[in-house]
Amino acid sequence: METLVEKEQRIPKPDWLKVKIPAGESYKRVKSIVKEHKLNTICESGHCPNVAECWGAGTATFMILGNVCTRSCAFCAVATGRPAGLDEKEPERVADAIRLMNVKHAVITSVNRDELPNKGARIWHETVLAIKRACPNTTIETLIPDVRADWDALEVMISAGQEVVSHNMETVKRLYRRVRPQAKYDRSIEELRRIKAYGKRTKTGIMVGCGETEDEVYEAMDELLDAGVDVITIGQYLQPTKIHMPVDRYVHPHEFLRYRRYGLEKGFMYVESGPMVRSSYHAERHVL
Repeated sequence: METLVEKEQRIPKPDWLKVKIPAGESYKRVKSIVKEHKLNTICESGHCPNVAECWGAGTATFMILGNVCTRSCAFCAVATGRPAGLDEKEPERVADAIRLMNVKHAVITSVNRDELPNKGARIWHETVLAIKRACPNTTIETLIPDVRADWDALEVMISAGQEVVSHNMETVKRLYRRVRPQAKYDRSIEELRRIKAYGKRTKTGIMVGCGETEDEVYEAMDELLDAGVDVITIGQYLQPTKIHMPVDRYVHPHEFLRYRRYGLEKGFMYVESGPMVRSSYHAERHVL
């Protein structure tokens, strides 16, 4: 029986997937602020390949509600387990870090906290309010988790004044059980539909290279447009560790261009599509 490692070794990374080595004063400054304020970032916890570019530009995607997730998605490097209790001071620390970094557009995400009665919605709400108080000119995108159809919790999460609300689909419908075993495709579509109905700029992201076909990506894009999604990001899945789901294929940049053209022609406001694109990549462009 072949192992995940053996399959991954047979697919060498192409030249277009070269990653910059983190360096520079701005990178060091962001890392210092994150460490000093005892904060988590998806940039580090999720092994994001764009950490050098984003931190070098003075931006970071903060991850609230701890650093341990109650889900075990096949693609994600964030630790899975039983999270600790809530940190009531986290909202103010996040806001202070954003103020010190002089961030013009802040992106906030979180682990899943399925064990909490409101999925952590109160901390979400308080974090956005704290950022608005500390940095009134900063726009905010919140990349929220699956609330398991707790629509009251969803309203609390998205009602604090953030300009953009994102919820990632991650993959096409056929692969959901493999890629997101504790999530449901139709439930996430409904979550996005409700976010749009609330009046928010609505955003999602998917990965390719997981075993999907090109036609399945187009079908997902059509369904997301029907749900009212304004912005979509499409990027290459990269296996974060040897124990995670292997890469099925490395998608050529020409295919990413086809997705971008298709999405814009169909009616998305923004389509970020490329090998190194991630959910918060160029997020500042998606506000206006």
